[in-house]
Amino acid sequence: MGLKEWLGRCPLVAILRGVRPDEAEAIASALERAGIAIVEVPLNSPDPLESIRRLAAGFGDRMLVGAGTVMTAEQVAAIAAAGGRLIVTPHADVRVLRAAKAAGLLACPGFFTPTEAFSLLEAGADGLKLFPAEAASPAVLKGIRAVLPAGTAVLPVGGIDASNMRPWLQAGAAGFGIGSSIYKPGDTAGIVAGKAARLVAALSDTVDLARRSAE
Repeated sequence: MGLKEWLGRCPLVAILRGVRPDEAEAIASALERAGIAIVEVPLNSPDPLESIRRLAAGFGDRMLVGAGTVMTAEQVAAIAAAGGRLIVTPHADVRVLRAAKAAGLLACPGFFTPTEAFSLLEAGADGLKLFPAEAASPAVLKGIRAVLPAGTAVLPVGGIDASNMRPWLQAGAAGFGIGSSIYKPGDTAGIVAGKAARLVAALSDTVDLARRSAE
């Protein structure tokens, strides 16, 4: 299944920055119950490869498990060995992207300019991460979407929460990477479940409102 198909199940990527291996499975279970299907463990988390290994073993048949803050081709190889299937970078590095594609992984690298976006797409990106979204705007995304190939999946990441998804979706966002609004270190599975439910409900309300407006 490609990235667009996973986003079609739920367009929210749960970024579990700081998660520990001993809590990763309970948190992923809470996310799954809320309907979220994509989980990213940033590599600057405690023992991230072990968290990815546990999540891939326990949820990999029904959730897309991957890594974020991926900086090198060597890290790509380690993530693939742990069972991760998605690579997310904070920057536009085609070397990391090509390593991911060579390993058969999905890749959603970070970009901020049209030049970076086109270079990444040419190198085989499955989607693009607009980062940091706080430094951009829905208007910026709309302008970039106007020149990108039709169907390009762009996911704003940074500062996204239940209150501001609507203008981004109207500008053409295919989904979002959600960090502290869904998990921050110290959050229990119960806290994450509540956060995830609110985000999914807000997303559903936004999509329904947009559908009614178009009718």
